[in-house]
Amino acid sequence: MDTTRLFSLEGRTALITGGSRGIGRMIAEGFLAQGARVYISARKAAACDQTAKELSAFGHCVSLPADVSTLEGAQALVAAYAKHEGSLDILVNNAGAAWGAPYDDFPESGWDKVVDLNLKTPFFLTQALTPMLKKAATDHLAKVINIASIDGISVNPQETYSYAASKAGLIQLTRRMALRLAQDRIVVSAIAPGAFASDMNKDARDHGDEVKARIPAGRIGEPEDMAAAAIYLASRAGDYVMGSTLVVDGGVTHAR
Repeated sequence: MDTTRLFSLEGRTALITGGSRGIGRMIAEGFLAQGARVYISARKAAACDQTAKELSAFGHCVSLPADVSTLEGAQALVAAYAKHEGSLDILVNNAGAAWGAPYDDFPESGWDKVVDLNLKTPFFLTQALTPMLKKAATDHLAKVINIASIDGISVNPQETYSYAASKAGLIQLTRRMALRLAQDRIVVSAIAPGAFASDMNKDARDHGDEVKARIPAGRIGEPEDMAAAAIYLASRAGDYVMGSTLVVDGGVTHAR
């Protein structure tokens, strides 16, 4: 048993949606440190380009700006990636959106935007990239990691109806896709993050002291926590974890 190679991503390729900031950037930096060639995508081209430039200090990182909230945008990302690589070892479906509004006023636009990006996009982007994932799955398994949320597991006090529903749906979709794609040597799993400082989780970013008081671990998540979880699932170490969702939340779901 050579445990020195269990967590290595040397020579592997990774595509991370929503990779210009927050959790996506944390995962990208972790993958680079483990030797992967990383491609990040985000809707805002300037931000995506800047992040790729910064992360290039740690390894091969390329910006592929795209709006994956539509099927056309997802297909454009696949085409852009194919100009660089002939196969794909790791896909991280991280791009996401949130919307909060009172129950009586919750708009259809807030439902469609969130559910389309958080639930529909991971399915159809994975579907479009399956031929490349299969091509990579030769002497090792290809990986798909869906970024869910603890809000898809337990209920928080915020009125984020479409977000909670989409993340719960993504956890179930992960199970269903895992059963189908296992036959193609593609392992599908998910991560359910808790409080990590990001533009999406402004409470954790701007009010960390208040938020950490509600977390059993006594702190909000750090970049290393998210990177470690993703590296585990993406590497040989996570080969036998199929359809499962890894909760990375400092114990919050047990305290709610």
